[in-house]
Amino acid sequence: MKMLDKKMFRELWQMKSQVLAIAIVIASGVGSFVMSLSTLESLQTTRATFYQEYNFAEVFATLKRAPENVKERIADIPGVELVETRVAANVVLDIPDFADAVRGSLISIDEPYGSLLNKTYLRSGRMIVPGRADEALVSEAFAEAHGFEPGAEIAAIINGRRQELTIVGVVLSPEYIYMIAPGGVFPDFERYGVLWMNREPLASAYDMDGAFNDVTLTLSQGASEEAVIELLDQVIEPYGGYGAIGRDTQISHRFLSEEFRSLRIMARIFPIIFLGVASFLLNIVITRLVRAQREQVATLKAFGYSNLGVLWHFTKLTTVIVILGVVAGLGLGAQLARSMAEMYMEIYKFPYLEFTVSLPVVVGAAVISLTAALLGAAYSVFRAVSQPPAEAMRPEAPAIYREATVERLGVKRLLTQPTRMILRHIERQPVKSMMTIIGIAFSVAVLMVGMFFSDAIYRMVQVQFGFAQREDLAVIFVEPTSHRAYYELLNLEGVEYGDPFRFVPVDLKKDHRSFRTAIQGIEPGSDLVRLIDTSLQPVPLPREGLVLTRYLADVLGVQAGEMITVKALRGRRPVREVPLTALVSEYIGVSAYMDRSALNRLMGEGDLIS
Repeated sequence: MKMLDKKMFRELWQMKSQVLAIAIVIASGVGSFVMSLSTLESLQTTRATFYQEYNFAEVFATLKRAPENVKERIADIPGVELVETRVAANVVLDIPDFADAVRGSLISIDEPYGSLLNKTYLRSGRMIVPGRADEALVSEAFAEAHGFEPGAEIAAIINGRRQELTIVGVVLSPEYIYMIAPGGVFPDFERYGVLWMNREPLASAYDMDGAFNDVTLTLSQGASEEAVIELLDQVIEPYGGYGAIGRDTQISHRFLSEEFRSLRIMARIFPIIFLGVASFLLNIVITRLVRAQREQVATLKAFGYSNLGVLWHFTKLTTVIVILGVVAGLGLGAQLARSMAEMYMEIYKFPYLEFTVSLPVVVGAAVISLTAALLGAAYSVFRAVSQPPAEAMRPEAPAIYREATVERLGVKRLLTQPTRMILRHIERQPVKSMMTIIGIAFSVAVLMVGMFFSDAIYRMVQVQFGFAQREDLAVIFVEPTSHRAYYELLNLEGVEYGDPFRFVPVDLKKDHRSFRTAIQGIEPGSDLVRLIDTSLQPVPLPREGLVLTRYLADVLGVQAGEMITVKALRGRRPVREVPLTALVSEYIGVSAYMDRSALNRLMGEGDLIS
């Protein structure tokens, strides 16, 4: 072993406490980097495999009712590869020994072993026997929430009629990886479930024999999704089409994609913070080491060691510390990634997990850590090797103190003596001061990000459901109904107060930009649904015009006072130019609001509520 290597290991042992502290910080940064990216890659790989093996559709459309022969016209659209029509319905489920209302989505299955697209993965039990009207498959999350196993029985209110169903299988679907009720904010597996049953009995219940109200497509390679959606909308519009959407807008896929985006952001932010702290600590440790060994370095150079040799010695010392942190961080990150992926599996329902820690992630973590560490130690090391031996052997020259810049600005008399000493010391060593400030900033950031997510979620829920949406219960009808239903609900026992509202799905367009959402028509002065600004103060609802969230206004590139094209996707489907009259702030959702009466006038309908 070379002499400098012996010296390096001796120094590492002498400052083992500092080395351990720095290695732990580096391990934290590497661990967060590996955890985020490995979780992301594992979930992306799992999702891609699940999508491919179970034929997840690329275009989705819902309509009122269309004859089955329309399927041929859809199949003839350029770019369409596979077409599958379905019957789908929202139902109310009656769960034994469960008092709360439970909603469900009921989807038809054509073939004995599942559908052509959006196939179901059988977790337990068996598939439905063709021709049976009393058998159903149920989503795994819903089954787990209620303890259902194959053989359990539930009742569904299908088009106003009670139907007893026997659960014969528990399944997963690529269409419902993230299973959230329509209009919901968070998943509630106890109060919302997805069921599949034979098409014939479901179609008969809704007068859909030889017809369909839901269609899914896959596209041929190179096909334009936008062009296919435009042509599909033209085909289904006469049959009450509600507007086709691509995979990017499909609820489950969209939520999952947003979660992936959050993991990417986490992979960038957390490692930067931890490695910034590590760089700061290394700067302090190496600076003190170099100053303490000033004469030793000079002696080494006097005996013939080159500047490069001395530089390599300190670089190796830094690298050993980094290696300790990286090795520990890789093990920690891999374990955390697996635990985090398994945690995601409890919310995002995949049939299996393809866990992986890829070589690029490992190499990237090592390179980033080493770069941050060397940058932290670089200034002190270069100062050490750049001094001639004769100068380095002499004691360091006394510091030259002079008035700080702040003192020369005429405020000297306002500063106390200790304050002037601090300012002069900071200005005399600007690099050291800057590194200290950056290090403290990163340290504070570590404390902040640790509590940020929980605090942010708490704030979102507090504002949204404490200030904006203040109702205890919301009732949504299958179809818009007369305002008289509102008074009937008010007369129910236990109801203290209520407000009617109206929902209309729309396409909002401004120039070349568009966004599909729903306009919520609310009552002026409503105490349950309130529009608020950034100061959490109520915003008056204008009698005419549209109110958008600031995020949605940014997406459309529109400002208050401008006109927006509103294309309704229900009823007579009117297309109107509506002025944007106000903007509001919301943490959850991408919403649009109007006076309920104005919305009904826009739709050309009477006094309806949703």
